[in-house]
Amino acid sequence: MLKKEGEIRIPSGCAICGIIDRLGRRSINGQAAVDSIRVMHDRSNGLGGGFAGYGIYPEYADYYAFHIFYDDMKAKEAAERYLDRHFEIASMGIIPTRSVPSITDPPIIMRYFVNPLLTHLDTSDNIDEKMFVADSVFHINTNIDGAYVFSSGKNMGVFKAVGYPEDVGEFYRLDLYDGWCWTAHGRYPTNTPGWWGGAHPFALLDYSVVHNGEISSYDTNRRYAEMLGYKCSLLTDTEVITYIIDYLNRVQGFDFEDIAKIIAAPFWFEIDEMPEEEARRCKTLRNMYSSLLITGPFSIICGFTDGLMALNDRLKLRSMVAGEKDDIVYIASEEAAIREVCPDIDNIWAPKGGEPIIVRIEREDQQKF
Repeated sequence: MLKKEGEIRIPSGCAICGIIDRLGRRSINGQAAVDSIRVMHDRSNGLGGGFAGYGIYPEYADYYAFHIFYDDMKAKEAAERYLDRHFEIASMGIIPTRSVPSITDPPIIMRYFVNPLLTHLDTSDNIDEKMFVADSVFHINTNIDGAYVFSSGKNMGVFKAVGYPEDVGEFYRLDLYDGWCWTAHGRYPTNTPGWWGGAHPFALLDYSVVHNGEISSYDTNRRYAEMLGYKCSLLTDTEVITYIIDYLNRVQGFDFEDIAKIIAAPFWFEIDEMPEEEARRCKTLRNMYSSLLITGPFSIICGFTDGLMALNDRLKLRSMVAGEKDDIVYIASEEAAIREVCPDIDNIWAPKGGEPIIVRIEREDQQKF
């Protein structure tokens, strides 16, 4: 019998969570992220799940870890010819998986640990290593039919598929990986198809993004990103968030506090009430990067080389809570997901709309937050 309105729970979009050890210890097993996201099963519909782990490849920490989907052997051979011409390949192989009945029709899933050949880095043309790697990712994804680089950072990796996130975690055997940070996502697509490349996280270099919500400003954001050379070809609005953060942090050099002020900028009436110097800076950022303001309901978690940022839209139209226990910080769409993996959490709170939670790996010259 068809249930009527009010007789069934409709969750507010996808599920996201993140766990980070702010001392940078590889103390978090991938299974913890699986257990946390599993609690929010009803927030996804089986059309996408995924994880990003940081610190998981210590034996190849100085190499870029390329995770690549291939539709067929022709695509694999073409991509490997490209990699062989442009990169030193330290190791390559199939990413280990196990059979899970609900995960069907997987592509060929390969992993390569690579570094650019020095002959391809031309300092006179300002082509640095990260720029070359990013350009190579876009080249493969847009020019080699049936190949998709879905992870390309150092000492980190993305694992994603079509399926519920807990099944995706089992499929990729995430219990075999230890890291200092994990993020996870359960997808409930509303405007785009469910396919392996469209699952979250979306990653470029060391940046990875999981996202709950819908980006109303996608066309404006996408046009700006493509004007800068990014290729948005993955059929989802979340992709562009990753490129915006890469551009603002890696290319422009903004810290994550300023990035939050750009993509979830304060309202003008809030700026008018700020101290003069702070107001001047916020006005400058809003005017210079107005095309990078992200509108619509969203909550995101972005992993990066030395930390993690979680952020809501300015009106907090998507749920997000955070907690901490000793030196571990937890973030999730629902409090239950945190308590599942840390029942005796010391402190738990809900950040305000537009208020970032930024956790950095502790250094001698840095504070914890």
